[in-house]
Amino acid sequence: MQTPQALNAAFASGRAHDVIVETLRFACANSVLDVGCGRGQLVARLLAEGFAAAGADPNPQALETARATAPGARFEAAGAGMLPFDDDGFDAVVFLNSFHHVPADQMAKALGEARRIGRQDCPVVIVEPLAEGSYFEAMQPVEDETAIRHAAGVAIADSVRAGWFGLKGNVVFDATSRFTNAEEFIAGLIAVDPARTASAERHRAEVERRFHECSQKDEGSFRLVQPLRIYWLSLQKN
Repeated sequence: MQTPQALNAAFASGRAHDVIVETLRFACANSVLDVGCGRGQLVARLLAEGFAAAGADPNPQALETARATAPGARFEAAGAGMLPFDDDGFDAVVFLNSFHHVPADQMAKALGEARRIGRQDCPVVIVEPLAEGSYFEAMQPVEDETAIRHAAGVAIADSVRAGWFGLKGNVVFDATSRFTNAEEFIAGLIAVDPARTASAERHRAEVERRFHECSQKDEGSFRLVQPLRIYWLSLQKN
């Protein structure tokens, strides 16, 4: 088991991957599913840290990159509401900045799938961005996620009230991202969700204005901050 000091240091670092790794170590997890894995960076990090990691994502282009990023890992093209994995197949389930991309009317189903594939008492770690911070303000013209981020928090709270999960932790920390310019920032928004492409082009001037207004210049790069809330849930099946 990892020490509380290591977990506290991960929160202080502001790096979401560090927080997830130390949370999973503290929970003594081994096999982990990353739901909404995108291009596979977290799966690759988990493999490097000694976990048995797999990923699922509905975007085939992202999965193509993920398979190159984490060769040998199992990746499945699937949305969070229908995961092609066995019951009780994982020690832990992770959603990193992905749960709010699930349609609101499918969020309960997605949490039900996490509950199905995870083992009794396994950690379900959900990291979600708040609708605030300089990163959010800069991206808002492309896609205002205020309502869907709120819906994600409500769905998680409802699942705890229903007894699907116990709440072991609920912590907010600041994640810092650095960009060489506004173009790199916009490209990153599109990479997360290609459906944003038209909106990003339509609002490019406003995004660039906000990017320079909201960011802090830091050693030749531009720094944006996104507050993240991590929910550490304990899966209950009885």
